[in-house]
Amino acid sequence: MYIKYGKRIIDFVLALIGLIVLSPMYLILAIIIKLDSPGPVLFRQIRMKKGKEIFCMVKFRTLYIDAPEETPTHLLKNPDAYISRVGKFLRKFSLDETVQLFHIAGGSMSIIGPRPALWNQYDLIAERDKYGANDVKPGLTGWAQINGRDELPIEVKARLDGEYVERMSFWFDAKCFFGTIVSVLKRDGVFEGGNSAMANNLESAVTHRETIVK
Repeated sequence: MYIKYGKRIIDFVLALIGLIVLSPMYLILAIIIKLDSPGPVLFRQIRMKKGKEIFCMVKFRTLYIDAPEETPTHLLKNPDAYISRVGKFLRKFSLDETVQLFHIAGGSMSIIGPRPALWNQYDLIAERDKYGANDVKPGLTGWAQINGRDELPIEVKARLDGEYVERMSFWFDAKCFFGTIVSVLKRDGVFEGGNSAMANNLESAVTHRETIVK
């Protein structure tokens, strides 16, 4: 009952409340991002949703517009040269991701679930197929996010995503939700740059660009 009806109802209600509460912050962030560096407030990425369909996922822009287009930010050799001053703050507390509440309200994403893979992240998508993790809605956060995040090899991330699918329930979602708050405050598993061996294993076969929203 929860998976079929309750999860979607909770997603919509919490997303709606979140958008109302955070709307003043969004306005302030939009102004600060524009004042901090040239470029638009938002950027978009082509990601995978349930059933391996693609959708355009939106984030707040955290990079300068001259950042390398084909390199994931966690693989940049000198990320500080490309992440804006405001971007560093947004990434520190994952505020750049919160605008995805619009996707949750619209039904493309869930609050809890596997993070949406890049459309060309073929290795992760293939691994998730083994566990049925491509058959559920992607989430703003999830079980893998509170168990390593950027430091996880693709095989481990996919296995944790599969574990989430097996254990999906109201109480497990609640555990992931509150675990995310702790992880964000502690910045667990976050890497900016290519100095981590684990980070270099992540998305190794992917060419990833931030396509700016016009």
